[in-house]
Amino acid sequence: MGKVKCECGRLNPAGTILCESCGRALTEKAKQDKLVDMRYEGSARRSQTYNKTLIDKVWNFFSSVKVGIWIIVLLLVAASFGTILPQEFYLPSNVSAETYYEDVYGTFGKLYYMIGFHDLYNSVWFSALVAALGVSLVIASLDRVVPLYRALKNQRVDRHETFMKKQRFFAEREGKLEPAEWEKIKEALIKKRYKVRTENGALLAEKNRFTRWGPYVNHVGLIIFLLGALLRSVPGMYVDELLWIREGETLQVPGTNGEYYVKNNGFTLQNYKAGEDPEVFNEAIDRVGTVAKNYQTDAVLYRNKNNEMPGAEPELTRVQEDSIQVNQPMKFGQFAVYQTSFRQDEMKAMHFALTNKETGEEFGEVVIDLFDQQAAYDLGGGYKVELLGYYPDFDGFTKEGEPTSKSPLPNNPAFLFNMITPETPDGEVSFAQIRNTMEPLGETTFKMAFKSLDTRDVSALTIRKDLTLPILAAGGIIFMIGVIQGSYWNHRRLWIREKNGQVYAAGHTNKNWHGLKREIRSVLEGTSVPEPEDRQKE
Repeated sequence: MGKVKCECGRLNPAGTILCESCGRALTEKAKQDKLVDMRYEGSARRSQTYNKTLIDKVWNFFSSVKVGIWIIVLLLVAASFGTILPQEFYLPSNVSAETYYEDVYGTFGKLYYMIGFHDLYNSVWFSALVAALGVSLVIASLDRVVPLYRALKNQRVDRHETFMKKQRFFAEREGKLEPAEWEKIKEALIKKRYKVRTENGALLAEKNRFTRWGPYVNHVGLIIFLLGALLRSVPGMYVDELLWIREGETLQVPGTNGEYYVKNNGFTLQNYKAGEDPEVFNEAIDRVGTVAKNYQTDAVLYRNKNNEMPGAEPELTRVQEDSIQVNQPMKFGQFAVYQTSFRQDEMKAMHFALTNKETGEEFGEVVIDLFDQQAAYDLGGGYKVELLGYYPDFDGFTKEGEPTSKSPLPNNPAFLFNMITPETPDGEVSFAQIRNTMEPLGETTFKMAFKSLDTRDVSALTIRKDLTLPILAAGGIIFMIGVIQGSYWNHRRLWIREKNGQVYAAGHTNKNWHGLKREIRSVLEGTSVPEPEDRQKE
């Protein structure tokens, strides 16, 4: 599109409303408006000029403030869906997310998993929304900041009277100004830290132009912050994993690609005691019974020498030993391991004895590891126990008589046994729980009698690595600089023009008009220049 030539001789980009040099109105609408729109100094914005090619249409779409607001709304709504059910991050390490959501939350949980809400904040479509917001910020900023910069840089001192007459603050009178008045006005403006320029009987005083870039500095900060957020999905940049580790277990540290392992040597819980610890805790102890004073995991960190050898068995070498407490993590490399939570007295193993119901004689003890069961347990002498079914969280029987489990966690374990003895070579079926034995297929000679229960404590450790933190911090700092830059200063300008026996005075600011009015009054006091009136009230 061709450029628009103003009467002053300047060639302006197509779509310009006010001449970038003298300020004349270039469009019919601008000529008819009582006051000019000075948000972008009347400069041409690309989104309001070109709309032919696909690039133009994409640019125009993302340059719209409404589109940016809608993307933010969609992000907020999408993020709220991730709070309906626990994210995969919070699930115990020994359960599969694919089965957990359906087992615990039923059909809704299965649908929640299938849609991908279980790991929402790492999903492709959520990252795409964040990227779209970043694109919107970049395009919207460029669409406005480039013409604004060009217009402010090219503004002339001697502005056309139509430009001045369309300012919100304006006044005029007949006559001339004495040289002493010019000097007095200039000195007063310089004292108030205005940058003063004069040309051909015209004066332009301007200060705090930098504040106009505040919103765009905000955008730069947000773009950097969003970039940091997107980088969190890049492997190796961000790790925030929850590891449930039982006493005695040695597990791979998530996020280290098998290079590091950690062992739980033991868990310790200390509670405040009434009468021994500070009195401030007595009321809480009386109210809730126990108040944790300290809980920690005594951990050993190992490094796998065979990490870079695919398929090789881990060869662990001890790196360090530490006690992980709340707010006192174990650190190694770029990682930190925090004590997050714990579970006490988790069921570990159950002891059953194959017992003759009539005589009470026991023919061997079966120890069932709740996390590693065997298919059969040979007790010798022709006595054998087969495990037909394991139900970690027994929830009753179906109408067909089938046992069910409502979750994969061993909260209420139950077992279906087949007992083979010399007296019953074909086997007898027994259903056993803690202190409860049933005979679902009829009267039996033997039973599996519950003997004892082994428990252990479980620590919840959070493994963190965040290489995006400096980027997020830089984005936040830049954003706050933009907020301060745009909030605590305002761009003020005063034009005074003497031509053809007329004196014109006009003023503009991007905010705080009352403050500009007071400042102009003090500058023009004692001169014949009329004080501009606020024509917004008319």
